[in-house]
Amino acid sequence: MRAIALALALGTMLVMAAHAHAQQKVQRVGLLMQTTPAAASHITAAFAEALRERGHVEGKNVTFEYRWAEGKSERLPGLAADLVRLKMDLIVASGVTAAQAARGASTTIPVVMVNAADPVESGLVRSLAQPGGNVTGLSAQLTPEIRAKQIQLLKEALPGLARVALLRRAAVADGPVWKEYEAGGRMLAVRVQFFDVQGVDDLERGFNAISRERVGALLVPGDPVFFTHRQRIVELAVAHRLPGIFSLREYTDAGGLMSYSARLTDMFRRAAIYVDKILRGASPAKLPVEHPSQFELVVNLKTAKALKLSIPPAFLIRADQVIQ
Repeated sequence: MRAIALALALGTMLVMAAHAHAQQKVQRVGLLMQTTPAAASHITAAFAEALRERGHVEGKNVTFEYRWAEGKSERLPGLAADLVRLKMDLIVASGVTAAQAARGASTTIPVVMVNAADPVESGLVRSLAQPGGNVTGLSAQLTPEIRAKQIQLLKEALPGLARVALLRRAAVADGPVWKEYEAGGRMLAVRVQFFDVQGVDDLERGFNAISRERVGALLVPGDPVFFTHRQRIVELAVAHRLPGIFSLREYTDAGGLMSYSARLTDMFRRAAIYVDKILRGASPAKLPVEHPSQFELVVNLKTAKALKLSIPPAFLIRADQVIQ
């Protein structure tokens, strides 16, 4: 009788476990992205892999809903509202504009921002240590110090550099960030000269203007539109024989001369840690905002040779990676 009772109890436990597994909630994670699926496929893959490592498997206990702005920031509020209507358990927002759109669509659904500039100043969080609302995550990698460092690295790679052309979109030309580039250049006796383009179709005109000015080098800042069309920008830079430093290593992988930045893939892997904690019950209000701390210098030596540049050996030794 005791054996029968034990067997019955074991059977009941197995049934209950199976029922609990069947009833396990599938968490819904929305990803609000400023670029395109093709431009960010490696980023979203890194994010999904990091979540899998923490037990959140797509199609099993988590599903992803992607919304892509395709470089058109005006679409973000509508895309964020769509994710809210679909009752996401959490939204991952790439960049400050996407995070603002997600926060504007809901003050209750947790938002994990990635690479968001000035989250305190933009009103996304109360403070970095105590966000205090439904938004947390990772702040932007580009700071005044990093912007100055990019100009410094250009000057070290190109001794005698006196002027740098900074490519930017006219739509964002009024932002305060540009004064930080100018200040960084002044400290290094390098003049930062701005060249504005209306959009992707205006890039060739912009590069022609830069060539006419005969500046010594190019600097391409962080911009979701530029990132989406990074291959075209790199091709134009090489065609105009412009050595440049870029905001992300993806440009250097695509053929740009060099980059100094944190890895976007690493940032999204770190974002997965926030997502894991929140899905397990942590409050975003109490999760401190993180700032990227690891930056890498990547140099494309193949591009340097194509541009007939002689990069100082000491500079190459300092690089974290040299693409041959």
